[in-house]
Amino acid sequence: MAFGSVFPQAANAQALAGTGYDAGTSALETVATELTKYIPYVVNLCYALAGIVAIVGAVSVYIAMNNEEQDVKKKIMLTVGACIFLIAAANALPLFFGITN
Repeated sequence: MAFGSVFPQAANAQALAGTGYDAGTSALETVATELTKYIPYVVNLCYALAGIVAIVGAVSVYIAMNNEEQDVKKKIMLTVGACIFLIAAANALPLFFGITN
């Protein structure tokens, strides 16, 4: 029974093997064009996440400063680093997919 369920998939793979690389390259081109449609939304999402991280981090730093904790500098550096990473990732993502504005 297990062999019977695997056999049709193997036959399908062999049927596509004779077509060459055209089917694979056209499928990859289709996927690439579909992905490029979502890039602006992902960039805006990264900017929104950077804003949320900045607000939550600022509140966390404020509470830590009022409680006179010793790791305030560490919290500041982590918040700033996370915001810089998200902004840099949002700027680098279109370049990764070859999209120019």
